Amino acid sequence: MKYIKNFSEFLEKIFGINSDYILTSILIIIFFIISRIIIKIFIKVYNYFNQNEKLRYAFNKRIHIIMNVILIIIIFFLIEKYLKNIVTIISFISAAMTIALKEIIVNFFAGIYIKIKKPFQVEDRIEIADIEGDVVNINIMNFELLEINKKNSGEQSTGIIINIPNSFVFSNPVKNYVKAFKYIWSEIQIKIDIDSDLKKTKGIIYRILNKNDTIRNIPIKMRRQIMSASTDYRIYYNKLEPIIYTKIVDNYVELSIRFLMHPKKLRNVEDYIYSSLLLEHNKGEIVLYKS
Repeated sequence: MKYIKNFSEFLEKIFGINSDYILTSILIIIFFIISRIIIKIFIKVYNYFNQNEKLRYAFNKRIHIIMNVILIIIIFFLIEKYLKNIVTIISFISAAMTIALKEIIVNFFAGIYIKIKKPFQVEDRIEIADIEGDVVNINIMNFELLEINKKNSGEQSTGIIINIPNSFVFSNPVKNYVKAFKYIWSEIQIKIDIDSDLKKTKGIIYRILNKNDTIRNIPIKMRRQIMSASTDYRIYYNKLEPIIYTKIVDNYVELSIRFLMHPKKLRNVEDYIYSSLLLEHNKGEIVLYKS
């Protein structure tokens, strides 16, 4: 401490700035560096003993928040004696700062809104401003999405990280695919010959659906999630099992297969359904329409 004080007095002679201000600034910098070192040590030790990536991410966020709060408290005590002198200055520059930093301020409060209200969380699949992806990070100023393809391209990851300002949640609707429950309704359409045995065809399709463990187990899980979400949302369904709707279009019959599915598993399940239908068609059990 003695050397720091001597150094601040030395700088006072060079720059003509009060040595107390210089000393306080040096201490703030030192405490900031120490806090960063402590964070790195804690993260390194935690990562060494824990291989779970989800827990690592959560710990990284918590340790940053804790150390930043401690740093703010330390800084407050260091500058407490100067606060009365700077209140007047702050009042003059606050209006200008508000205008100049409007976007930053809006992003900051939007970040607080996201943390408290939780319109989405890390790992949720959302769509905002025509951008669809999985939330991989949320900061006080922005959040990041791992972009996915549109539905007709399989809704799989493109590998592109998109940085979105938090203020977007105030100016754009947010679609959350998994907020109330993890599963969404999906539909695929197939065309069969108008002379097909409709009852037999539907029976085969239901058998295909019920043979898939993912499709078969979701209604049970969905009922539990609906019960859990019913206190916050007025949501109810009469039927959760897969259902097939029939529609006559020109000279063929269109069957809409509606089923519940986790968004991230949809492409694999669709591949299973289409592959199974083709196998049944090749065996002559189903007559798919040929235009």
